Amino acid sequence: MERLQYLDALAVRQKKEWGEILTGLETCNRYAVIDAQGQEIYHVAEEPGMMLSRLFLKAWRPFKMSISSIEGQAVLNIDRPFRWYFHEVAVFTTAGEKLGTIRREFAWLQRIYRVLDHDDNQVFRIVGPFIHPWTFNVFQNGQQVGKISKRWSGLGKEMFTDADNFGLTFPAGTDVKSKALLLSALFLIDFVHFETSK
Repeated sequence: MERLQYLDALAVRQKKEWGEILTGLETCNRYAVIDAQGQEIYHVAEEPGMMLSRLFLKAWRPFKMSISSIEGQAVLNIDRPFRWYFHEVAVFTTAGEKLGTIRREFAWLQRIYRVLDHDDNQVFRIVGPFIHPWTFNVFQNGQQVGKISKRWSGLGKEMFTDADNFGLTFPAGTDVKSKALLLSALFLIDFVHFETSK
């Protein structure tokens, strides 16, 4: 994940297959991670799982995702167990070292996630205000330091596909492991808040 070291922001674009667009049947999610110069730096792919869980559980389905370099070298693994509400993902290196966890908290009018390191210490808090459904602000020590936002992808794309585009702004001075956790949080947020309406 060393490519994240010098990045202040990136974009994530969900990729859709024509078969999924034409049939409406949910397939494994795939994404491209793009730097500020428009270069694709990572591929992200949900590992194939049971078709029944995709069909019936939809956004609640458990999943495993792998993040790979454009050369095809795996760099991170994301594991999501089944949860009805308190959604979470654990993030691991390819060697099996746990980097941390992203966990949803209960809240009435906000969407709140805690980003925890490998020792379950809170690194960031992510808050999605009720009145801004496409924005999730990243807080550290009570100060907003970054943002995850779903971006409008155009009328045709919004109407005919369920592909999502996101922007992620990293806090200044953030280390690579924390950036990897925030990137992983983006995928959980996509599943929980933007896949349910599809």
